[in-house]
Amino acid sequence: MTLRWLLTGRVQGVGFRPFVYRLAREHGIHGWVRNRSGQVEILGQGRTDRLDRFERALTDAAPPTAAPHIAEREVLAWQQLEDFRIETSQAGDRPWIQVPPDHFACPDCLAEVRDPTDRRYRYPFNNCTQCGPRYTLIRALPYDRPNTTLSGFVMCPACATEYRDPGDRRFHAEPIACPDCGPWLSYRPDTAPAPAAEGEAAVEAAAAALRAGEILAVKGIGGYHLMCAADNTDAIERLRARKPRPHKPLAVLFPDEVSLLRREVNCSEAELACLRSAQRPILLLPRTPAPSLPESLAPGLGELGVMLPCSPLHALLLQAAGGPLVATSGNLSGEPVLTDNAEADARLSDVVDGFLHHNRPIQRPADDSVLRPIAGAVRPLRLGRGSAPLELELETGVPEPLLAVGAHMKNTLALAWDRRLIVSPHIGDMGSRRSLEVFRQLVEDFQALHGVRATRLLCDAHPDYTTHRWARESGLPVTPVFHHHAHASALCGEHGIDEPCLIFTWDGTGYGADGGLWGGEALYGRPGHWRHLARLRPFRLPGGDRAGREPWRAAAALCWENGLDYTPPVTEPSLLRAAWQRGLNSPATSAAGRLFDAAASLIGLLQTASYEGQGPMLLEQAAAGCAGEALVLPLLTEAPPWQLDWTPLLAHLRDGRLPVAQRAADFHASLAGAIRDTARRTAADHAFTRVGLTGGVFQNRLLTELAQSRLQAAGFEVLLCRQLPCNDAGISAGQVYEHLGGQRGED
Repeated sequence: MTLRWLLTGRVQGVGFRPFVYRLAREHGIHGWVRNRSGQVEILGQGRTDRLDRFERALTDAAPPTAAPHIAEREVLAWQQLEDFRIETSQAGDRPWIQVPPDHFACPDCLAEVRDPTDRRYRYPFNNCTQCGPRYTLIRALPYDRPNTTLSGFVMCPACATEYRDPGDRRFHAEPIACPDCGPWLSYRPDTAPAPAAEGEAAVEAAAAALRAGEILAVKGIGGYHLMCAADNTDAIERLRARKPRPHKPLAVLFPDEVSLLRREVNCSEAELACLRSAQRPILLLPRTPAPSLPESLAPGLGELGVMLPCSPLHALLLQAAGGPLVATSGNLSGEPVLTDNAEADARLSDVVDGFLHHNRPIQRPADDSVLRPIAGAVRPLRLGRGSAPLELELETGVPEPLLAVGAHMKNTLALAWDRRLIVSPHIGDMGSRRSLEVFRQLVEDFQALHGVRATRLLCDAHPDYTTHRWARESGLPVTPVFHHHAHASALCGEHGIDEPCLIFTWDGTGYGADGGLWGGEALYGRPGHWRHLARLRPFRLPGGDRAGREPWRAAAALCWENGLDYTPPVTEPSLLRAAWQRGLNSPATSAAGRLFDAAASLIGLLQTASYEGQGPMLLEQAAAGCAGEALVLPLLTEAPPWQLDWTPLLAHLRDGRLPVAQRAADFHASLAGAIRDTARRTAADHAFTRVGLTGGVFQNRLLTELAQSRLQAAGFEVLLCRQLPCNDAGISAGQVYEHLGGQRGED
């Protein structure tokens, strides 16, 4: 019997053809396997029972990083086939390209790096068909060596032998390399004109510099990290001053030693498994009662972002340095991570004391993924190396290829065609020239890589967003999508829900359907068909956008809205209030994020923020371990959108007789109770059983878990983000879901 299979899904860059070859030999199947523009085509001949077992094993026994799906199966006329071989890749007539993310080294490759008798001993770029970089080195598909950034490295005889040996795990491993023929390292102090050390010696030189308290730029898989010793307070403060990053938490890279990690953070077995996964994310975990690393790693917070080595290079550097290392993104604040050696030299020379470069080109940036345990699951805050490109399956086909260009902060792209939706890794905030340059590069690169050209763009409706202006200037048809509609649709879309729900979309600020600044909304409906039923009571922000970094402005707004005295920390406070009274540069907003800022200010935690979300993060930390009591917040229902009135919170937050922890905990409990009460009131008039929580505010674990508990007790099913971040990184996918929902029309 002769069969032909066409497999889609993640089948390239994961060692799938060598796997099929060995599987066919094991089952006595004759025929061939080949790549075909993102798909894998197989021709197999043999006894029926053997072919059945072979077919089941194609999916059941696939490599751990693969995700195959048998899209086609057909019986062919008998033809005489001999043996089984891997044929030359071909371009298919309908590309089905799925680009795998970058993965950490597999146990076999790590064992070689640690084995003094192995020819790849201490080689920092060791990989095989089951591990290593993919997204950041694939230039085009089919996934063959000439289409990767390794194309300039000619295989030595030993590597070539492994590459051609069907019994070797490096059989057709496209990034195959060794110390004789592959990429190499170079270490250079910032002031030196030439490398001071190369190869293995570069790791030792860099480690010595780190032990001496220096700050280094280290080129990894998807870009540079800024590194220093995590136990060196002076080095940490110098890094903060130079970047500058005075208070924002810094991630720490730990050796893969459980005892050392658990001395610093509380880590469950499930969380440890997440850290050890091939994704190798940054995971935000609670600090232990008596950690040894300095508090300055995350000032004022009870959590630490921790990660384990994401490449053999990082494992070797950790070992040589002798302890944990700060590993924060190698960029200027808010910009995409740097990837090019010369550009890193130019842009980071004022920040670091030295550079650990390598000469393997990085095709496109991929920053670290960031996750946080919330409500019983590890949930993404940032898509990056190891987690993206993220592919989601659409319920229905897309009439035309779409490119969604996301929001302004935490930007990502989303490409949709057929029934596929692919979300890019984190790009960054779109407020700098370099961010726009990388954005433009990825717009072209993402489409070319997947063999798809968008015929329509989706963008945020805010006319002043960089992505909105770019879309308008592109020459393509453009469909604007309201910010909070995209938030709500992203949550419903990833859950595959297309029936009426109530979705709370709470964040900083976003352009609303009425032209105002939304941010504390409750939307009823489904993707493409949302009704604005409730919101936090709006208030006018003195100074407009400046309130995002000056929480006292939000505090002033709440007090002045209610006729309460408040003296702002400015030279002429009466002039500011007079401008506010006249509505000058004082836009109205319903933003929950600004409400959190105001609470942090009124309690006395923070008046001026040095990074986004600092006030809310300090507020959550202040409430830790305290059982909050909810104040009843009235829901004013004269006309929709109903207003959830925060007024009862003001006197409580300003009451200095109450402990800070109690006021912070009561604030969270009150908002969680208000969410439940709003859902109950809405359910009296509208049919739904599901309530969703999304938007950047629900990165707050305490609020999310309190709200979930109260909603579930009231009989609602609660939807939380699982694969997409609830913050603006999920907006691009939400734009697609919202657009497609609108095209389907009303039920």
